[in-house]
Amino acid sequence: MSASKKIILGVTGSIAAHKAADLASLLTKAKCDVRVVMTADAQHFIAPLPFKTLTRNRVVTDLYDEDEGWKPTHIELADLADLLVIAPATANVIAKLAHGIADDALTCIALALNPKAKILIAPAMNGKMWMHPATQENMKTLKRRGAEFIGPDDGLLSCGYEGVGRLWPVEKISERVLELLR
Repeated sequence: MSASKKIILGVTGSIAAHKAADLASLLTKAKCDVRVVMTADAQHFIAPLPFKTLTRNRVVTDLYDEDEGWKPTHIELADLADLLVIAPATANVIAKLAHGIADDALTCIALALNPKAKILIAPAMNGKMWMHPATQENMKTLKRRGAEFIGPDDGLLSCGYEGVGRLWPVEKISERVLELLR
């Protein structure tokens, strides 16, 4: 894998957010340039520091996080991305993406994304939230626009229920990311 492949890893507010650190590590080891963008809710589950350490890149946690220079960070990242992977993706961020709501760094990047970039979404949520008609319709909308979904998986959920809603195994997400970049 060429070091020039640039991945934006969006991390949203799910208990599965800690697994995104493993995903970031796997992708970095595969010689990808991983840039992590965390929602405010994600930061309730995991801090930015592990991502910064694992990817060797600063982590964007706010729409107004700016590097030096004139270009807004969210536009710069949207322009350079070969792939946007959101893992975990909550029902909330899936709804925002489906309806074009851009109220944080991650959703602004998604809306401004380089048209050649691919999008891979790995949902993680309560099974009833995943199966809700609104979430299913939002998923269909995003698929029609070219986004790919991987998961969710079936099993014991953090809320105590058994069912569909678990984040797809990070090793398999990593494999799919690398396939999409080939």
